[in-house]
Amino acid sequence: MQALKNLFAQLQPQVEFCALRVVETVAETLSVRQDVQEPLTRTLDRGAMLTVVHRGGYGYAATSHLTASGLQHALDEAKRWAEISATRSVFDYSQVTLPQPTGTYQSPQTSTAPTWNRRELLEILQAESRAAKLDDRIVDWGATISLLHTRQLYVTHAAAVQGDAGVEQEFHFVMPGASVTAFGNGDTQTRSLGGQYNGYCRQGGLEIVQASGLLGSGRRVAEEALELLGAPNCPTGKMDLLLLPEQMLLQIHESIGHPLELDRILGDERNYAGTSFVTSDMFGSYRYGSDLLNVSYDPTIANEFASYGWDDDGTPAQKHLLIQNGILQRPLGGAISQARAGLPGVANARACSWNRAPIDRMANLNIEPGDATLAEMIAGVERGVLMDTNVSWSIDDSRNKFQFGCERGVLIENGKLAGVVKNPNYRGISATFWRSLKRVGNAGTFQTMGTPFCGKGEPNQIIRVGHASPACLFGDIDVFGGEG
Repeated sequence: MQALKNLFAQLQPQVEFCALRVVETVAETLSVRQDVQEPLTRTLDRGAMLTVVHRGGYGYAATSHLTASGLQHALDEAKRWAEISATRSVFDYSQVTLPQPTGTYQSPQTSTAPTWNRRELLEILQAESRAAKLDDRIVDWGATISLLHTRQLYVTHAAAVQGDAGVEQEFHFVMPGASVTAFGNGDTQTRSLGGQYNGYCRQGGLEIVQASGLLGSGRRVAEEALELLGAPNCPTGKMDLLLLPEQMLLQIHESIGHPLELDRILGDERNYAGTSFVTSDMFGSYRYGSDLLNVSYDPTIANEFASYGWDDDGTPAQKHLLIQNGILQRPLGGAISQARAGLPGVANARACSWNRAPIDRMANLNIEPGDATLAEMIAGVERGVLMDTNVSWSIDDSRNKFQFGCERGVLIENGKLAGVVKNPNYRGISATFWRSLKRVGNAGTFQTMGTPFCGKGEPNQIIRVGHASPACLFGDIDVFGGEG
């Protein structure tokens, strides 16, 4: 990184602003499926992007040739694009004051974390796989652990010339998962650890494997898949809905996170993934949810999946409430979108790699805990369903009308759990769904979740986000079974 800073300092961009962002990622996946070890994969991806603001234009170019000539070529391309955009852009990028940050960030490391080597990790996965095959009705099963180590450098040219360090960040990500599929009497049911979003993703060491519940998950998940085969279908009707954190991950992501992305509100996503029902004039007055709804953008929680010290435009990360007591306060918009919209935002200009430009992305988007225990929430329900772990989702291109399905449901009748149901689904409208929030779980129901699979942008960027949440109870929700 220091050598690249030195090479960058020697360039002569002759522009108003120029920055270098270097990203190096080592990714590794260990997986066992149906008791067979799949090929271990390990990849190295490394490169740099140069960003230029010049004469009101904005341009960028990336290179994997981390040499003086490679950086110079990328700089020339970025400058050329800035000059082209200056003649066509409706926005003067020279108005944006981009930071010149200095500092370091590193994912948390614990001295008590296990130090399993690859052989031992594969033995863990083999053991969970064998434990899952407990019945002939189990037709597919497996477990996986993905590891990611990323180093990043962000430095402006002015800082590099002055000898300033810029920002160096180092991330360690651990992503465990397990899934079992059962088939019987013409029905197929899948139960998993974390769902299709692979929800037990965090920053840190191999202690995350333990904290996720992967150890011992093979038999438990298989038993729950078999239980679903014999369970009745989820009932249909208006009733209370109690969502556990594994499903709250999806609910927050789709019906709060994406609608609040400022570039989407400004119309930048309409070609690919739609716009938003949220408009710029709603901030500060719009009732997004009940008084119990408090939503924070918080990239400072040490072990959450999308924690960092600075975003990819160099803006320092700090916690902000996006929704306070149900009222919409600010969007998810980085420095450039803030300047375009004239609205305060957050440090969330993020790119998935060195060869993608930063755009407005979710990071850690969390619901603040309330005061209710899970038992209290269940006791307060006369008729309802508890749902856990997402299995399907559908939402319109303004991120408003949605329909979500879960792997597992449990009936609640007269304040008591009354048996497992399969194929539980619910539907709603983002603009009104959160206003039906009637209880928010306390810290005892709170879990830190995440997903590596958030897609957005042209060309597409798949990025990591975190969602921490307590259990939440909603009233008078349209619930239906898979046959409804």
